[in-house]
Amino acid sequence: MLETALGIDHGAARIGIALSDPLGITARPLETIHVAKEPPLPRISKLAHDHAATKIIIGLPLHMDDTEGPQAKEARAFAAALKPLLPPDVPIFLVDERLSTKEAEKHLTRAGKKGGRKQNKDLIDQTAAAVILQDYLDNGC
Repeated sequence: MLETALGIDHGAARIGIALSDPLGITARPLETIHVAKEPPLPRISKLAHDHAATKIIIGLPLHMDDTEGPQAKEARAFAAALKPLLPPDVPIFLVDERLSTKEAEKHLTRAGKKGGRKQNKDLIDQTAAAVILQDYLDNGC
């Protein structure tokens, strides 16, 4: 069965988006939404529609002791606000995203991407979304 998923790395300033292949095997960076320039919810709804997404995976930023802080509450509120903009049969899953940004930076370094965090913010956010989504796919969820 074909099941394309969108992965989301939610942030206050930027939101990284990733997309899985239709078989749900691999995730790739797709784009970064700049919250100050574009309302993110309609854009994500459009991406879900355009790519026929069958599920949405949103990173849930947990503390290292498994507790939730303000950012986790923001991610939950974001998921709740997005849900009505999706078809009713498209579920949203919140998954642990601890250390996804660090993992994204490692991926980019291994890929030979030059420049630091400041120069690559958009790419880091997209790649972090891909890390979150790939972790979800790899764990057979």
